[in-house]
Amino acid sequence: MYYPYFISYMLFGLFVSLVVFAWALKNNQFRDQQRARFLPILEVPRQRPAPTKLANRLEMIALLGIVGITLCASFSFVIFAIVKAG
Repeated sequence: MYYPYFISYMLFGLFVSLVVFAWALKNNQFRDQQRARFLPILEVPRQRPAPTKLANRLEMIALLGIVGITLCASFSFVIFAIVKAG
């Protein structure tokens, strides 16, 4: 009876996961796999962090918004399922 809701919820999660994976591929997040294993033991001199750009801030705000919307959707889905079951 509630299967369409569960299936749509899982498809939405799959879609969001694929979008994030495509974004990671586009931005070369998986580019240098050999270097990644040595990062914990690599000593790099500390540098002053570069000032953040407006585009980076907007990207972070968008990602946090997506997380917030997803959490709200999850919470509302659970409440809806509890109300319909009772």
